[in-house]
Amino acid sequence: MTLAPLLAAPVAILVHTLLALAAFLLGAAQFLGRKGTRAHRAIGWTWVILLALVALSSFRISTICSFGPFSLIHLLSLYTLIVLPYGVLAARRHDVGAHKRSMALLYLGALVIAGAFTLVPGRIMNEVVLGTPPGSNACA
Repeated sequence: MTLAPLLAAPVAILVHTLLALAAFLLGAAQFLGRKGTRAHRAIGWTWVILLALVALSSFRISTICSFGPFSLIHLLSLYTLIVLPYGVLAARRHDVGAHKRSMALLYLGALVIAGAFTLVPGRIMNEVVLGTPPGSNACA
């Protein structure tokens, strides 16, 4: 493992990665902690802001271009920006089931599954974690 490829990446990728890592770790802590407490709400709001920033920052990254500067992964960012307020609203309405489902799906989809796709050969995180030589990380 080497951080050199990430540190040499464009600032948008570095910021996006740091935000995603923070959201991943904070989300894991949130799932393990007690629910309904002040700490849960404070950590939850922090996580919501982090995840929104992760989704928004993804639009500054165009390394896979399927639709102009965007790819299918950007649809996940749109989905995140739509479902995130729904999950917050569910909590405010005390609909625990809807809140739990939406937040768990966002964590799984936007952080775990999307994070796994960054390990595909040719991606920066593949090089960071697995040491695989980089591919082309630019749209033609």
